[in-house]
Amino acid sequence: MKQTKAIKLRIVFMGTSPFAEKMLSAMLEEKYNILAVFTQPDKKSGRKGELTQSPVKILATERKIPIIQPEKFDNKTISDLKELRPDLIIVAAYGKILPEKALEIPGFGSINVHASLLPKLRGASPIQNALLSGEGETGITIMLMDKGMDMGDILLQKKVSIAINDTSDTLTEKLMEKGAEALLEAIPLWIDKKITPKKQAGEKATLCQLIERSDGKIIWDNEAQNIFNQYRAFYSWPGIFSFWDDENGSTKRIKLNKISLQKINPQKTHRMGEVFQIGEEIGVQTSNGVIILKEVQLEGKSSISAKEFSNGYPNFIGSILK
Repeated sequence: MKQTKAIKLRIVFMGTSPFAEKMLSAMLEEKYNILAVFTQPDKKSGRKGELTQSPVKILATERKIPIIQPEKFDNKTISDLKELRPDLIIVAAYGKILPEKALEIPGFGSINVHASLLPKLRGASPIQNALLSGEGETGITIMLMDKGMDMGDILLQKKVSIAINDTSDTLTEKLMEKGAEALLEAIPLWIDKKITPKKQAGEKATLCQLIERSDGKIIWDNEAQNIFNQYRAFYSWPGIFSFWDDENGSTKRIKLNKISLQKINPQKTHRMGEVFQIGEEIGVQTSNGVIILKEVQLEGKSSISAKEFSNGYPNFIGSILK
């Protein structure tokens, strides 16, 4: 939908991740008036601890948009926001909870772009959680923000199908495209009062699991489908891993960088977590079905094919991953 008077809006954008950068980029392409960008402070990363800028900050710098990076929303931050006199605040994957005082500043309110069909999957990691639970569909919700966590009234929603081999990367790409589309559609409709906000059905709400590095640990007495969903959800971070005792009896962490799924169990019975040859492939037994190893990575080593790994470590076949 082409923008009309919405272009004249005074907008503050708040976001950090590549998802958020896509929303900001789409708005800039439509010539929206972005007064300033709020994004997370630069963070140290890598072994050298070098400071890295968020994708949103990089884009804002290129476009010469003022950048604000508060550690927290204290009185000074609220004051800085008020001085900008925004008509509208747009929030997408910012990573900070906005206090009610901030949300109340713009006349047209504060709008959030959330990557799920609310009230399902409220919280900070809806994309990973949709994959983790084996959903076949998710989507984008454009909502008015209030003091609750993703509890505000819904302005617009768009559905996105989840393919059986989608990972967090591929699903994020789909949702980024749909999110930009939904946001550009929703803003003028909201400003022109052509959308009636709808209350969320709170009784149908579900919450996202907070993702931590340890969540990538595989439990082999789980079903193969659940493990495969874990792989899809944690593909970018934290990845999935198990532990393996090498030929010297040392327990090593082994990352499973690429896997596939076989739902049918082999005729021969194997122990949970046992590595075995299955045709030309290398499989691991689960409680129901087999995980096929494609690429693995021993701690401190490079990622290689499972076949290469088994050739280099003959005792891998027949061992128990734990």
